[in-house]
Amino acid sequence: MSLLDAGHGVGAPRGFGKLLALNWPLLLLLTAVGCAGFLMLFSVAGGSLHPWAEPQMIRFGVGLVGMVAIAMVDIRFWRLMAPVAYVVSLLLLVAVDVMGFVGMGAQRWIQLGPIQIQPSEMMKIALVMVLAAYYHRLPVAKVSRPLWVILPLLLVLMPVGLVLEQPDLGTAILLLAGGGAVMFLAGVSLWYFAAAIAAGAGAVTLVLKSHGTDWQLIHEYQFRRIFTFLDPSADPLGAGYHITQAKIAMGSGGLAGRGYMQGTQSRLNFLPEKHTDFILTTLAEEFGFVGTASLLALYCLIVVFCVASAISNRDRFGALLTGGVASTFLLAFAINMGMVMGLMPVVGVPLPLVSYGGSAMIVLLAAFGLVQSAHVHRPRNRD
Repeated sequence: MSLLDAGHGVGAPRGFGKLLALNWPLLLLLTAVGCAGFLMLFSVAGGSLHPWAEPQMIRFGVGLVGMVAIAMVDIRFWRLMAPVAYVVSLLLLVAVDVMGFVGMGAQRWIQLGPIQIQPSEMMKIALVMVLAAYYHRLPVAKVSRPLWVILPLLLVLMPVGLVLEQPDLGTAILLLAGGGAVMFLAGVSLWYFAAAIAAGAGAVTLVLKSHGTDWQLIHEYQFRRIFTFLDPSADPLGAGYHITQAKIAMGSGGLAGRGYMQGTQSRLNFLPEKHTDFILTTLAEEFGFVGTASLLALYCLIVVFCVASAISNRDRFGALLTGGVASTFLLAFAINMGMVMGLMPVVGVPLPLVSYGGSAMIVLLAAFGLVQSAHVHRPRNRD
């Protein structure tokens, strides 16, 4: 039986009481991380709000309002909307293949009127929602039976396959891991995960062996990222340039950093993608180990508050949803930090709430709105 098996109850607050019942420490932590992002985007632009800091601040403000609005809606409504959110996100992923446009070498975005969206970001939360709703309705005794494991596997693998086609390996990894986290929290037998790990190891071996053959399984630039991870010094001015410059910037920050807006690597444009995937290197150069550790502490506290909320929530959907969002969030910042430090291959995962981006920030804050809704509307006592 899972630790998140939950009963049902009543007693959720109403009206203005919902605002008071928000998980305010979590909201303040998210705001603190967002403000750190504004400071870094202002710095990498050479002390200007344009072109990154001001749009990021506006998006964060809109996302924060959206998060509170989502939190005010009963979690039971979001449970009913989970299949709709999944189907819409899946259709948008299909639409990317048909009518999407290419940016930075990948076809990941579609234009809906004046709005440009990245459906793979929407799928991160939609997948967690639909799996949480599935296991909410499924009797605990059936969770690990093979017949009842097939559907959630299909729900995970369909969007993963579509995202890999774009190609977007980083988001595909997050979808796979986020879906796996919900299944784990729901109590699916560990033997399935052992089999998945073994299959994953076999798939990685097969991918590596396919390099240079007629049946090569991933793109050449993705192989370059893998080989660069294994030996970044082999091509320091080519494929290894990103990670080499990132390590120089992070190392030059030392214990306390060079000072705000005093980083030479970012100000002299040595750092690639300094406002998106590699923004952590700017923070490390300017604020050193102390600044980087402080940001990591904020991230960890966000996860801790989410886990505490999930454990205390006796509604199974709310608990699984909160745990799934927390797991996806944790994996996102762990992968980004790992790749910019050279601990794992560069897979294009932004630093949550800090890297410049529209779809990623709005969707992430919406996800935390669902976490807040689960917290506000959690059962207060048993029937």
